[in-house]
Amino acid sequence: MSLRARNLAVAALIVVAGLASQVALGRKKDKPAGTMDERKRAVHALNRLAFGPRPGEVERVAAMGVEQWIELQLRPEKIDDSALESRLAPFRTLRMDTREIVENFPPSQVIKQVAEGKASLPRDPTQRAIYEAQLQRYEDKQERKEEAGKKTPEGDSASSSGNGDSAKSADPEVSRRREDRQLARAKTEDLLDLPPAERMKEILRMSPEEQRALAATNKGAKADALMEGMNAQQKETLMALNNPEQVVVTELMQAKVQRAIYSERQLDEVMTDFWMNHFNVFINKGADRYLLTSYERDAIRPHAMGKFEDLLVATAKSPAMLFYLDNWLSVGPDSDVALGIGRPRRGWRGHGPRTQGRPLGKRRLASGLNENYGRELMELHTLSVNGGYSQRDVTEVAKVFTGWTLEQPRKGGGFHFEPRMHEPGDKILLGRRIKENGEKEGLEVLRMLARNPKTAHFISEKLAMRFVSDDPPAKLVERMTQTFLKKGGDIREVLRTMFKSPEFWSPETYRAKVKMPLEFVVSAVRASGAQVDDARALVGTLNNMGMMPYGMMPPTGYSMKADTWVNSSALLGRMNFALSLAAGKVRGVSMDATQLAVGATDAQQALAALEDALLAGEISKQTHDTISKQLEDPKISQRRLDDPSRPPNVGAIAGLILGSPEFQRR
Repeated sequence: MSLRARNLAVAALIVVAGLASQVALGRKKDKPAGTMDERKRAVHALNRLAFGPRPGEVERVAAMGVEQWIELQLRPEKIDDSALESRLAPFRTLRMDTREIVENFPPSQVIKQVAEGKASLPRDPTQRAIYEAQLQRYEDKQERKEEAGKKTPEGDSASSSGNGDSAKSADPEVSRRREDRQLARAKTEDLLDLPPAERMKEILRMSPEEQRALAATNKGAKADALMEGMNAQQKETLMALNNPEQVVVTELMQAKVQRAIYSERQLDEVMTDFWMNHFNVFINKGADRYLLTSYERDAIRPHAMGKFEDLLVATAKSPAMLFYLDNWLSVGPDSDVALGIGRPRRGWRGHGPRTQGRPLGKRRLASGLNENYGRELMELHTLSVNGGYSQRDVTEVAKVFTGWTLEQPRKGGGFHFEPRMHEPGDKILLGRRIKENGEKEGLEVLRMLARNPKTAHFISEKLAMRFVSDDPPAKLVERMTQTFLKKGGDIREVLRTMFKSPEFWSPETYRAKVKMPLEFVVSAVRASGAQVDDARALVGTLNNMGMMPYGMMPPTGYSMKADTWVNSSALLGRMNFALSLAAGKVRGVSMDATQLAVGATDAQQALAALEDALLAGEISKQTHDTISKQLEDPKISQRRLDDPSRPPNVGAIAGLILGSPEFQRR
């Protein structure tokens, strides 16, 4: 670490020290008094309905009129978002259906089928190269397993030498891989001298072993150099030679961050993120790596501000949700499948001891009833944990949704209702009889739950928690609940009730919500006017901060409350990111802080200009004085007694402000 960086780190520690309570509580003496003026209303709206303001946006929204801007945000289809779509165009998987994704970027199960002769290699040479590289990887893995299973014969030189290192170096496989890597390094230098199109052709001519060595050798900046000038498909192919699944995951995560930063339909992005968290699905559960793209695009996004019932049905039928909560495997205890009557519908493949896709005979098998979805449907998706249901209700809901399954989810198969898995007979849920009616039983239950007053209250309270405060006013939640019930669960109308409420515009709510990591990272990029060419480093930052996109394993989703995210370690992590961003040290992101402090000739002028640009001039005296004091150190401010004309370290000042307690709140 350089001396300047060390001094800046010390300054950052001083700014962070003792300010955690400021972030969490938003000290009352710093809060505005009386009603908000139009500029504050614009700041408030952009902090709550959007992922924070961009340079000049507060003035634009205030000039348009805050109410008019909110109404436009409530109708995202009327907002041109073509600039964002251009940014997302390279991510081809976002536009593919799940079967296409699986075919183009094969998971290990597909590769295994090809290796076993149960599936064929694609004809397209680019796709074929991806398959062959993964086949080589699969075969090598199988060979290693076989070798590991063999016992070393007595007297073998490797075992008798007593020298593990010598044995390892003598291993022909290890030696071959070392040679492959050396050749790959040399080959990389030759490839970099070629035009992008010729470079790709040369890579496709390589053997699978050479391609794998090339991908394994070139990572990070080296991989970027190898892909320089290539089109989107060529870049995807090069990444897929190493790991096809990672291409799908990386594009989805990058797109989420890019949308949050650049979409003009900011409220739509906020609501999509809200519902993705409410109906949480963990990306690292097997097939969900492939199913989540469609889940967000086809189940969540189209219904983000529509009718809650439609959203609930879309998530219930989504392959991603069915797979995540294992409902696709749920079998009724008295169903034909459980009783061993006949065979399931052709093409269906069960797992475990229930069917294995074979005739079942006449013996009764284990029920296979899975209650995961039934429990989370009522506890997390609709009624809430205090919704008044019993364990018996959970079991009855689970029976209702037996037969809601998938056809080969690992190949991208969609929703299918399998009657032979479905539990026959009537069910009793919350005192109401659900008559036997196959798939329609599930639709009846979803409708009943979506229209339940407790669901209306739970959803309204959770929305108010996201947009107003961690402990939202009861009267506001009640008014939102009534709107939910009167308008048939119209989410847009519930939001409108909230945005028109005096509670939403109360001075006590101004900069009172602590930003979650996603909100902090995105708002810092937006506020600074930084340009994002590659969002992978931002995704990595979110992972380090404990909020990897789609990365929450439990179905609860990420917490929206301050106490989850506020501690000295977390604040220091945010400060370090802010300093790196402002210094232009976040890979794939470029920022010129001097554009936010044009005309500033010394550190104090730069501080004043940046406080206005990044915080609308609203910074506590304590934070201002703390940063100002650090700027008295020439090592930080870059002021020199023998050269007073030297410009201030604007990046360092911007970083300290972006890491300040005031910027942590929205």
